[in-house]
Amino acid sequence: MKEKIKKSLQEARETLEYFIAKDQNIIVIEKIARQIAETFEKGNKVLICGNGGSLADATHFAEEFTGKFRDERKPLPVIALNDAAHITCTANDFGFEHIFERSVEAFGKPNDVLIVLSTSGNSKNILLAVQKAKKIGMRTVALLGKNGGKTAGKCELELIVNGQFSDRIQEIHMMTLHIIIEIVERLLFPENYQ
Repeated sequence: MKEKIKKSLQEARETLEYFIAKDQNIIVIEKIARQIAETFEKGNKVLICGNGGSLADATHFAEEFTGKFRDERKPLPVIALNDAAHITCTANDFGFEHIFERSVEAFGKPNDVLIVLSTSGNSKNILLAVQKAKKIGMRTVALLGKNGGKTAGKCELELIVNGQFSDRIQEIHMMTLHIIIEIVERLLFPENYQ
């Protein structure tokens, strides 16, 4: 069993090393963080969504902004599109593919940001959310996996984790989200990082 554990840790390390080796990923992470910081400075907000574990990661990301990340600072407006009553109502009445699209329509405003998380990039509900956000005039960001699937190329900014397994992809997504939060805080609250 020790060898299996070691192999899993090595897979995680290899996925991360491959991701880090692409300079474009570092550039895009900074662009995403700057875009979010500018969004907050202008009085706008961020919406974030995903399915399954990706929705859990979206929720984690949101609470780090509305609650606390490293140091105390004012709460920042990030909403995870995770309301169970909305999801089940919309899935029942309109179809599961519309759950995020309708939330984006309800809460999204021009110049807000929509972040979508998808390990496959093929979820219909993610694609429809991106389309709705663009119609509203929102900025769009995607954290994807494998080859990016059908969502690849659909957002202004995207990161694709070229991992084989969803769990490894989600690990890099969450690490990336934490780094984005840190950079946003460094930009908006530099006094907390001296």
